[in-house]
Amino acid sequence: MTTIEQSVEVSVPVSTAYNQWTQFESFPEFMEGVDRIEQTGDTMTHWVTSIGGVTREFDAKITEQHPDERVAWRTVDEPHQAGVVTFHPLSEDTTKVMVQMDFEPDGLAEQAADKLGIVKHRVKGDLDRFKKFIESRGTESGGWRGDVS
Repeated sequence: MTTIEQSVEVSVPVSTAYNQWTQFESFPEFMEGVDRIEQTGDTMTHWVTSIGGVTREFDAKITEQHPDERVAWRTVDEPHQAGVVTFHPLSEDTTKVMVQMDFEPDGLAEQAADKLGIVKHRVKGDLDRFKKFIESRGTESGGWRGDVS
C-alpha cells in the first residue's frame, strides 16, 4: 500500500473550494487520466480512467462528508484505493486543500510508476489544475452540502 499526501492553496473561500470539490462530474476538467465520473447516488460514483493506455472502470463510495471540512472515499472493489480531501480556511479568501490517499499499485506498470513517483506527481498536478480551474471561475459550478457519517 502506498500513501500520497499533497496540498495546494487556492484563492477562494473554503465554501467555494469545498462546493466545487463535491461536483465529482467536473473532475475530468482538471484531473489527468480521468475520462468520466458519474454520480450514481448520494454516496456512490462510477469512474472511467485512462492511464498509460489502460482504461479502467470502478465504483467509489463516499464514506464521510462534512461541509467545508472533508470528503472521504474508498473504492468498492479493485483497484484498492481510499482517501480524504480536507479543506482548511487560511483566511476569508484562501483555502488549503489537502489530499491524503492510500492505493495499492496493480501490475508491473503501476508498481513501476509508483516507485518512480509518477502517481504522487500526478496528484500534485491535479491539485495545481484544480487551483487554476476554481480561481479562473471565481465561483463553484454547484455544490452538495449534505453530511455523510
